[in-house]
Formats: sequence, C-alpha cells, structure tokens
Amino acid sequence: MKHLDSKIVLITGGASGIGRLTALELARRGAIVIVWDISEGALHTFEAEAAEQNLRIYGMVCNIANRHEVYEQAGLIKQKWGPVSILINNAGVVSGSTFLSTSDEKMIQTMEVNTMAHFWTLKAFLPDMMSQNEGHIVTIASAAGIIGVTGLADYSASKFAAFGFHEAIRMELRRMGKEIQTTVVCPFFINTGMFEGVKTRFPLLLPIMKPEYAAKRIVSAILHNKKRLIMPRFVYSVYLLRLLPVSWFDALADFFGVNHAMDSFKGRMF
Repeated sequence: MKHLDSKIVLITGGASGIGRLTALELARRGAIVIVWDISEGALHTFEAEAAEQNLRIYGMVCNIANRHEVYEQAGLIKQKWGPVSILINNAGVVSGSTFLSTSDEKMIQTMEVNTMAHFWTLKAFLPDMMSQNEGHIVTIASAAGIIGVTGLADYSASKFAAFGFHEAIRMELRRMGKEIQTTVVCPFFINTGMFEGVKTRFPLLLPIMKPEYAAKRIVSAILHNKKRLIMPRFVYSVYLLRLLPVSWFDALADFFGVNHAMDSFKGRMF
C-alpha cells in the first residue's frame, strides 16, 4: 500500500466538495496537500480549518482554464514544495440543461475546466514524474463519461474526453515502461450540491452517494494503486449493456431512470 508521509499532492477544485474531503483524508495520512481553486475566500477558510487540525493543506488561487496561470502556479509549487507526487484533476462544472438551452459560454467553460485543464496540469507536472519515474495521476471523471444523459450533453462530452485522455496517457506511460500510477474515477451522482435536485429511480442500485463515502473510496483507490474506480458497482453494467442493440440499451436506460435523472436538476451557480 502507498505511503503518503510528506508526499506532495495537488488537487484542483479542492476547496469544496469531493476535492476538499479528499484533501482532508490525504493530509490526515501525512501528505502535504496543495489545493487549487478559483475561490480565494473558500481557500482561506479551508486553510484555517486545516491549521486547527494540524494538517498541511495550503491553498492557491488558480484558474485552471488558463494554461498560462496553470504553468505559473505549478512553477511556484515546485519552488516552494518540490515536485508533485500525486496529481488529482478534480475540478469540474456542470451546466445541467439541454444542449440547445445551454449557452456557448457555459459549454466552452465546461470543456475548458472538465477536459482541457487536464492537458495543462499534466504538461506542468508529468515531466517531473517521468524524470523521477514515480508519481500518480488521478482523473475524476464521471459515470456520465460512460453513458450519455439528457441534460448533460456538454458535461458528458467533457467527461468522455477526460476518460479517453486518461486512458491514452496510461497507455503511453505503460508503453514507455514508466512506474507512474494512474487512477480514473467514474462516480454516479454525489450529494455535494453540484447536482442538487437530481433523482434516482432505484437508490439501492444507483444511490446518490454521500461525499464522505466517495472521498474515502477515492483515497483508498490511490493508496492501493487501483487503475479504475467506478461507483456504485452497478455502473459497470453499462459496458455489458452496450453489447445490446441500441434500442434495447436506450429502453433499459429509461427503465433505470438514467435518462430522467436531470429532470428536476437545480445545481449551483458557477
């Protein structure tokens, strides 16, 4: 099992939600956690909370949609703390509206934050991992990156892309024989406020997960170098269902309520 004592961890979008809880879990295991977020106020609050618990969590304002800002802040991390050992691409946004109802600006932001930012963070931190032949890349994707959902056209597209990018990087590293670990995480809806209002028809099979549970599972996957974490397990059935004719696949998606999950979506502003 991986040891985290004094390991440098970077989490994007880490001042709230799953990122925040994951940061706490990792810091409690001895890691030095740097959190990137666009909310300076949330970062200050989180740093103060961590200090009260004697946890090494440090916030930096960074708009990950801006590659120049990513590279600049990455340089500051290396100067102050050294190379990043674990990179967790967690930041995400969701529009939550049908394709034609979603503004161009929101769609662009979704792709920049949920997908393109992964390109920039890996450009910034992967070279050091490769030179040291160690490190860990974690991609927080989504079950919506495995199956398209009404009301999540831009979000699903961004998460499909994040999953594909992660897979390609994993294969490149494997071919080069690098000892760099990779973990892709594809959760169903998590009750963090980001997807407030979503519904599930069969909560025993497809529960809206508690964020604390999801964070613990993510940390466990990192510690055990698990390549893929899909939550809940029922989501794995999507791979088998894709072998069916499309009309059958669609009918089953309707039956399990997947295609109506966003009908009462409220979400939060971003």
